[in-house]
Amino acid sequence: MIRVVLADDQALVRAGFRALLDSAPDLEVVGEAEDGEAALRVCRDTAPDVVLMDIRMPGRDGLAATRDIVADPRLSGVRVVVLTTFAEDAYIFEALRSGASGFLVKDTEPAELLHAVRVVHAGEALLSPGVTRRLVEEFAARSRPPAPDRRLDALTGREREVLALVAAGLSNDEIAEKLVVSPATAKTHVSRSMVKLGVRDRAQLVVLGYETGLVRPGWLA
Repeated sequence: MIRVVLADDQALVRAGFRALLDSAPDLEVVGEAEDGEAALRVCRDTAPDVVLMDIRMPGRDGLAATRDIVADPRLSGVRVVVLTTFAEDAYIFEALRSGASGFLVKDTEPAELLHAVRVVHAGEALLSPGVTRRLVEEFAARSRPPAPDRRLDALTGREREVLALVAAGLSNDEIAEKLVVSPATAKTHVSRSMVKLGVRDRAQLVVLGYETGLVRPGWLA
């Protein structure tokens, strides 16, 4: 079972998400929270696999709560999917940089929401349709010659190549096909890169790939 915590200040929204998630045979809601402080407390009490986190909540908001969860070594296995009605670039960037593994708007179709929980639990990064395009466009707009970044020195040449492909949005299977290696080998390169760079998941690899200038829109065919 994939254990899920719901964090939203609207009880009706939480009830709807709970009904949807509990209807899936492999998902279980183990806690609810009405604000960011409660979300952190519930996560510490229940140790969920995934948190569905609203951004705008009274008191401590979802972005601050996400940073708290990411910073807590006891919650290193928790993945956060940010849910909001505000599909604005500022929220997208801040959510990813705060440590979120995914970003979905609340009008997402039910099947896509269930898929999102499973994908993020499996270690993949996830963004709403349309968000990825804006994200890349924004990185392009902000693009400038990057300062030297020594974090990448820890990677081998092949790991840098794999990181660039992850940042370009390729899955492990797609990376394997492009590099003519097995999917298991591609997954190993991704995992080793995450360990060396000290990031939690693929979403953070994507952010790091762009911020270090390793990959930019249009560099890859």
